[in-house]
Amino acid sequence: MKVHAFAAHEAGAPLLPYEYTAEPLGPNEVDVRVTHGGICHTDLAAIDDEWGLGRFPAVAGHEVVGEAVAVGDAVNPDALPIGQRVGVGALAGSCFHCDWCLSGRTNLCPRRDALVLRGDRGGFADHVRASDWRHVHPIPDGMRSEHAAPLLCAGTTVFSPLLANGVLPTQRVAVVGIGGLGHLALQFLSRWGCAVTAISTTSDKRADAERFGATDFIASREPGALRAAAGSFDFVLSTVSADLPWDDYLAILSPQGRLCVAGMPTHPITLSALGLVSEAKAVVGGIVGTVTETRQMLGFAARHDIRPEVETFAAADFERALDRVRDGSLRYRAVVEFA
Repeated sequence: MKVHAFAAHEAGAPLLPYEYTAEPLGPNEVDVRVTHGGICHTDLAAIDDEWGLGRFPAVAGHEVVGEAVAVGDAVNPDALPIGQRVGVGALAGSCFHCDWCLSGRTNLCPRRDALVLRGDRGGFADHVRASDWRHVHPIPDGMRSEHAAPLLCAGTTVFSPLLANGVLPTQRVAVVGIGGLGHLALQFLSRWGCAVTAISTTSDKRADAERFGATDFIASREPGALRAAAGSFDFVLSTVSADLPWDDYLAILSPQGRLCVAGMPTHPITLSALGLVSEAKAVVGGIVGTVTETRQMLGFAARHDIRPEVETFAAADFERALDRVRDGSLRYRAVVEFA
């Protein structure tokens, strides 16, 4: 099968049409005809080679919604029928025989198939292949495809930490950053039942944060704003790809509180050991969910009418969409329509 994609041929280069021939379908593999693809900061990191892991030509894209058009011989057609509307997210496969997979933690598999790091086989294309059908997720009826696409990375990235950290509806929580991840985190946490505070550098996004479910708001650049919130939160979720005054954020945790970092700061995180150990606080990482968690997230979003706020773009406007994500002017996720 000929696959028509959009690829950067060197770091930071514009996307150009790119064609490759897909290998014969493996026994557990699935081909998906792409109709919608979300754009995430991780896609920019791959295109611009921010992490030094670039493989060029680079076909990014890991928030894919479309139609299952072919499955391998080992795929049960009752589990994944041809023609079903499905999503493929940040992880398109895992080994299913390591300790991590056997215990259900497929997102920690050492051999996981990270779609955005494949090189020229990502989701910015008319077709994408998942290396294991179990990582291909049915999209709930009634959920629009342009809303489902960002949930497959951004949504599961902010939903999984709620489960991993045992967040309870009785707790006070805060979300740092009201962007592509943060605006979804506010919705999930408010529907979870928590008292949710939104934290942004200025008050510009206060109205949006309240619309997404925040019950309180902190403008972190206002003098003394973070200091006034000392000891307030059981759980703080940082969704920003920026360096923060980490000791200040550690200080807003209550004893045994957790600071979960789901964004990717530019520099190493440094903080005071005293602030960490004196009240048994913890700093943890947040990543995309397991197969089960991702499906739970889609079901929870469908039940509670949680959806990303998106701007859609035609494939011909790919560069404009990427530039909107780069400059931070998007509200709040970009989705490219391929068909």
